[in-house]
Amino acid sequence: MEETKINMPLLGDPFPGMNVQTTHGQMNIPGDLKGSWFVLFSHPADFTPVCTTEFIAFQQKKTEFDKLGVKLIGMSIDQVFSHIKWIEWIKENMDVDIEYPVVAANDNVAMKLGMLHPGKGTNTVRAVFVGDPEGKVRLVIYYPQEIGRNVDEILRAVRALQTHETNSVATPENWPNNAVLGDRVIVPPATNVEDAAKRPSEYDCYDWWFCHKSLD
Repeated sequence: MEETKINMPLLGDPFPGMNVQTTHGQMNIPGDLKGSWFVLFSHPADFTPVCTTEFIAFQQKKTEFDKLGVKLIGMSIDQVFSHIKWIEWIKENMDVDIEYPVVAANDNVAMKLGMLHPGKGTNTVRAVFVGDPEGKVRLVIYYPQEIGRNVDEILRAVRALQTHETNSVATPENWPNNAVLGDRVIVPPATNVEDAAKRPSEYDCYDWWFCHKSLD
């Protein structure tokens, strides 16, 4: 019996290429997204309560993602007809227009992303993949079916990733609302004796290996 191999892209890997059907037509991922940050999030199934609340939350935050140049894409193994009907239901019953595309994935696509939930048939896990403008995977979060996602945290993580890219810095816990540093960012630690000696005169530091600065 042939063993089914489930792949999962690692951080820094190219996002697996795939041609998919979506509620907005055919799409090549990540090819059609080149030059943009993107968030692809999978859900277990259409017409389920937790997934419905998540789709509404992503739509409600879409303007903030747009400001960051981030494209949103939903995904499950349901057929595109089911996606369309579910989106219509959300509009009619919750008064929310879902404006981002929703991918009708197949088992092959789900296997490429390690999305199939063990022991739960064809249902997919609540996966979140953040891709950068070069199509590389920069963040992966997996949730069990029973736990709804926090869209604010995904938005925060994208902001932090973009801040790192622009400024070559790290961000502290819960940035920009860290209890110790507030919205300040962390300077990469020195890697030689000379730089270590200069750090306290160049930045605000607790020690040479723990220096921080404002982005203003």
